[in-house]
Order: sequence, then C-alpha cells, then structure tokens
Amino acid sequence: MEIVVDTSAIIAVIADEPERSAILTLTRGADLVAPRSVFWEVGNAFSAMFKRNRAELKDVLKAIEIFKSIPIRFLEVELEDSLVLAAALKIYAYDAYLLQCALKYKLPLMTLDKELIGYALQKGVKVIQVTP
Repeated sequence: MEIVVDTSAIIAVIADEPERSAILTLTRGADLVAPRSVFWEVGNAFSAMFKRNRAELKDVLKAIEIFKSIPIRFLEVELEDSLVLAAALKIYAYDAYLLQCALKYKLPLMTLDKELIGYALQKGVKVIQVTP
C-alpha cells in the first residue's frame, strides 16, 4: 500500500512528538510517497524553528539526517492542476500539492493538519487518521 505523507507527519516522527508511535504503526509495511514540495517544506519547517528560537543548527542537521533516511518516493504533480485546486479551496500551494498528489495517484493521505484533512475529505481523498 502507498500513502501520501505530509510534512506534519514527517516532523512528528523526527521530533518524537506524541503521534510518532501511531504514525510508525500506521505506516508499517507501506510505501511512503509525497510530492517533491515536501522535501523543501521540511526545510521550511526547520527554518521556522530557527526563527522562533526553538532549535539549534546542530540538532536540525541531525534531524535532516533522520529525514533523509526515511524512504519516501517523490512524485510529480502538475503545477497548473495544483494551483486550480488551491484557487478553488483558497489554500496554500503546499497543501494543494499534497491533495493533488493523492487525487492524481488515487492514494490515501496521512496528515496531522486538521484543515487539510477537511479539504481532503471534501475532495473525496481517503485520510489515514492519526491519534496519539
């Protein structure tokens, strides 16, 4: 089984957040996929931690090594289709790329983002719910 995974789930695993165990259980034996944007979004999440003084560079570099060890296959999504979706739902492009990936490849989505869950369900995307 393939699962589209978003940055919130990836960061939860890397940062050992309360959802980590549930995410690992739900993804055991699954192939993780994501739009290419997730690679850059992970970097953005860590840079936000710097901005808020919540992380030091040495810790982030360790976290990036963990991220790079997670087997995620990055898939292509069309920019135009993603932006049409973003415009229709009034959402950020990063969220639209995830939804478009799930829609295009007919795959379930794993996210901790409650708003994104709502948009996914609205568009008929199966969501894998994570509860700590």
